[in-house]
Amino acid sequence: MKTLTIILTDGPYISEYAQIAKKIAEAALKRYQVNIFLYLDAVHIPRKGQKPAFFADEGGLFADLAREGAVIRACSRCAAARGYLAEEDGSSQDYPDGIKITSLYDLPVMIQGSDGVITLCR
Repeated sequence: MKTLTIILTDGPYISEYAQIAKKIAEAALKRYQVNIFLYLDAVHIPRKGQKPAFFADEGGLFADLAREGAVIRACSRCAAARGYLAEEDGSSQDYPDGIKITSLYDLPVMIQGSDGVITLCR
C-alpha cells in the first residue's frame, strides 16, 4: 500500500491548513496509508476540549482521522515546550486516543517510507 505523509506547522485557527490536511487525509485514506506529523505550533491541533465558537473543532477532526486509521504523531520537544507531556507509550492526557507524542526522529522515517509528502506551513 502506498503512503502519504502530511507535515503541519501552524497551530489551529491560525490558518486553514489543519482543515485542508484533514480533507486531503480523508480522501487519501481510501487508497493510501496516511501519516500526519505535527511540528511547532501544530502540536496544539489535537488538544482535547477545544470549543471554538466560530470554527470547526480541529482537535475533533484529527481524532476522527486517527480512528479512520491515520497515523498522527506530534513532535515531543514541540509538545513539551507547549505543556503537553507524553506517557511512556506516547499517549497524552491532552490528546485523543490514537494520537501520540513521539520523537522528531520519527519524521525522517515517515518521509523515507512515503510515496508522497505534503507540507503545509507558512
